[in-house]
Amino acid sequence: MPVRAVGWARSFPVHLGVREARRWCLAHLETLPWTGGAPDTVHSILLTVSELVTNAHVHAHSSAQLVLTWDGCCLHVSVADHDPQLPTPGQASDRATSGRGLAIVDVLADRWDAHAFQGGKTITACFRPPNQPAPHACETWGTATGT
Repeated sequence: MPVRAVGWARSFPVHLGVREARRWCLAHLETLPWTGGAPDTVHSILLTVSELVTNAHVHAHSSAQLVLTWDGCCLHVSVADHDPQLPTPGQASDRATSGRGLAIVDVLADRWDAHAFQGGKTITACFRPPNQPAPHACETWGTATGT
């Protein structure tokens, strides 16, 4: 039986804030059958949403277009903003109050990628449910570009 993909999308302007993006994301995660038994994965997804939406608001000075897509093997969390400059993961100093967002995403996600498009960029992170072997199709998606 083929797996049908499901997805949700919403724009989060700066005035709505990151908290609303996490709330919206959690409501949709709760509709997926595997998330009830995967609290660590859900937490990782929500933290990634926080980091990526914050980056869109703070660094790109734009709304964040958040898209969640479950394709049967991976939950893709994509955030687009209006800055076409791709992020460059850096090494934050011990005293820095920012600069660790992509390093956090790199640790939490199974994979992540960034690509520019006319008028912006999208960062997508993939999260596989725990204890589920990855189907062959998932293995060809690529590896984290930030490592």
